[in-house]
Amino acid sequence: MRLLAPAKLNLYLRAGRPRADGYHPLVSWMCTIGLFDELLVDQAQDGELRLICDLPQLPVDAGNLAVRAARALADHLAKCQHEGWRRQAGLRARLHKRIPVGAGLGGGSADGACMLAALNRLWNAGCGRDELSAIAAGLGSDVSFFFYAPSAVIRGRGEVVQQAEPPQPGYAVLLLPEMSLSTAAVYRRFDELGLGSEPDNEPDRRAWSMLEADALMPLLFNDLEPAAFSLAPELGRLRNEAEKALGRPVRMSGSGSALFTLLDGEREAEDCAAKAARALGVRTLAAKLGVPTGWPTTPGGDAGI
Repeated sequence: MRLLAPAKLNLYLRAGRPRADGYHPLVSWMCTIGLFDELLVDQAQDGELRLICDLPQLPVDAGNLAVRAARALADHLAKCQHEGWRRQAGLRARLHKRIPVGAGLGGGSADGACMLAALNRLWNAGCGRDELSAIAAGLGSDVSFFFYAPSAVIRGRGEVVQQAEPPQPGYAVLLLPEMSLSTAAVYRRFDELGLGSEPDNEPDRRAWSMLEADALMPLLFNDLEPAAFSLAPELGRLRNEAEKALGRPVRMSGSGSALFTLLDGEREAEDCAAKAARALGVRTLAAKLGVPTGWPTTPGGDAGI
């Protein structure tokens, strides 16, 4: 089975101060983009779960969300005493990484969600979207989103997901500097700076989804930018230089380091990406917004997976 795991953008992200459990309450409007990891999975008869990856520095054990996802689904099925899945529980998987690591584009989370969807079909588990999303919520803050893609608003620590209309602009131009930022480190700096309040200012999803790029971009916001730019001042400088060079707002996705701006059409986005690459000397990409996951549906025909 071959599946594509799309990256995501945090179009809008508000983060509160940490709760008693250590998690920061979030409100974020998220959308998939046309940048994909590729996951190939096949059954194994020995009962082992094995992952190989073409990115040498990426862990292929429990440090990888795709591996943890496979184990989480196996544990869930064992607990539910699902009939017949045990004899198919072995797995060989190959992961081709295309989504940059440490860029705030959700590559690891997408891989984990993709693995859940793949094994749900391969093992004939028959779990519905909500059941898979509940398993995903235990893996990481962004994983559940992908079962409600291409566009959704997440709340809490990411476990509360509500589907939303995708934005009207058709494309995002990504700026991908050669740096990785640790999500944990960004949140630590966020707390050290005393940032965050109750994130009750939600985007007006219906109204915003109808806006063209020039009207929507000034409304987008990311509470984590000051913390990320404090840790990596060169990223803050790049954002400022990009806004001057392109003459339009530029935002950060997630905890960074990827930056983006939205455009309405493909040609406009490609021209903007080329201009940014020339002016700033960084890797750029024009990517389609709101791409479907293309993952298999459950045997019951549950939509959205």
